[in-house]
Amino acid sequence: MVRSIKNLKKTERKIKESKKRDSSYFSKVPYAPAKVVWEPWVDELEEGEELQFDPSTYNYLQKFRTGSSCLSFDIIHDSLGLVRSEFPHTLFGIVGTQAPSRHKRNLEPRRKAQDAEACLRKAKKASLNYIGIFKISNISGKKHDLLPYATDDEDVDIDSESGSDEDDVNSEPIFQFFEIPHQGCVNRIRAMSQKPYICATWAERGHVQVWDFTSQLNTLMESEAQSCHGGNTINVVAPLFNFDGHKDEGFAMDWNPVVPGRLISGDRNSCIHLWEPSSDSWIVDRNPFVGHKASVEDLQWSPTEENVFASCSVDGNISLWDTRIGKSPTVFLKAHNTDVNAISWNRLESFMIVSGSDDGAFSIWDLRLIKEDSRVAHFECHKQPITSIEWCPHEASTLAVSSADDQLTIWDLSLERDEEGEAEFKARFKEQATASQHLPPQLLFVHHSQKDIKELHWHPQIPGMILSGDIDGLDILMPFNVLSTLSRRHI
Repeated sequence: MVRSIKNLKKTERKIKESKKRDSSYFSKVPYAPAKVVWEPWVDELEEGEELQFDPSTYNYLQKFRTGSSCLSFDIIHDSLGLVRSEFPHTLFGIVGTQAPSRHKRNLEPRRKAQDAEACLRKAKKASLNYIGIFKISNISGKKHDLLPYATDDEDVDIDSESGSDEDDVNSEPIFQFFEIPHQGCVNRIRAMSQKPYICATWAERGHVQVWDFTSQLNTLMESEAQSCHGGNTINVVAPLFNFDGHKDEGFAMDWNPVVPGRLISGDRNSCIHLWEPSSDSWIVDRNPFVGHKASVEDLQWSPTEENVFASCSVDGNISLWDTRIGKSPTVFLKAHNTDVNAISWNRLESFMIVSGSDDGAFSIWDLRLIKEDSRVAHFECHKQPITSIEWCPHEASTLAVSSADDQLTIWDLSLERDEEGEAEFKARFKEQATASQHLPPQLLFVHHSQKDIKELHWHPQIPGMILSGDIDGLDILMPFNVLSTLSRRHI
């Protein structure tokens, strides 16, 4: 996250030198260096110091409370447009909570029917956790204009306000929410892209369930835009299907993007089960795929091959599997020296996979080089375990990473350091910009306002929008330079 440091003698010296208090260490223009006030992974915060974000570096930033810690969530595909770039935005999503046993919440229903009230009281007593289905509308941000280049006869102030007054929007987003009580913590939740009202959950109690939320989603889609203040609407919904064949709980699951309804789920016992759709139900192969020596942490279907998927494990390995060829992996990669916590398969360049590990490193793998050294890039910047990683759905070279160090970073792997360009930029902007020598040139953005980030997702239909879940709820962010990068190339 682009930040500044305030209220400190150390800061005052930097302010005096830079002549600007809230300067950012990333530029408002992609590919251009910016003033360095505080560098992630380099500068240490001293006692009494705090970081303050620069709002001009976001087209949009807002936190939404879900009531309990959000261990997992997913974005629901909608019919509002495949690529939406203009404010205001509307989005739909689903979350699973991880409420501690001592956590108290007001679940009093607003129901007239006594039987419904009794059912809800029973659900409240049984579980403090829930599945949340939400709609956020009237997401109104501000698109910042690209900073103009200076001519030889004029100066440009890098900190000048960009955009027009007409873009300033003071209206608040509208948050609507359904709660469905759930037995125990939701380890992971995923919505099917082809049928977004169908969702799957991994429960801490060791079972995987599939749910139909058609009624709740239809209500949200047709509802008038009114915020939910106070008690949320609570529904009791029975799962469509329940599988209890896993011998331990797990976190890994993924819907097949090619075959609607096909699902894989992996557990801490190193087993992976394949689900095949059958009418309105599923047939789960109780004979698992076996090859890892420890917990399966993440699963990803190939974006193009309906029978191929990838897995990662605490054993430090990435495996590729073909469901047509036995129950053992067809390709085995020794990816990291520690647990591999997350992987993501590039939807635009299907030969690329990225993996994130427990030591804070992440690597890029080229599957075309699988018989050689297929690792084509490796970054060791985060200081704590990688918790989530995902390729951008609108730009093949861009990805987002979250870590237990409470930072979400965005990277563009197509960027390289250009010393000649940096010198020209510095000359044009009259010493207002300083390129960091410590940060990789591929680093686009650092978001730093969350605690214990568990998961992130790019919105598949709103370019440049990222949602990330932490112990308090969800952040929605749209960094300015990320959207500018995408706009220059595609949008």
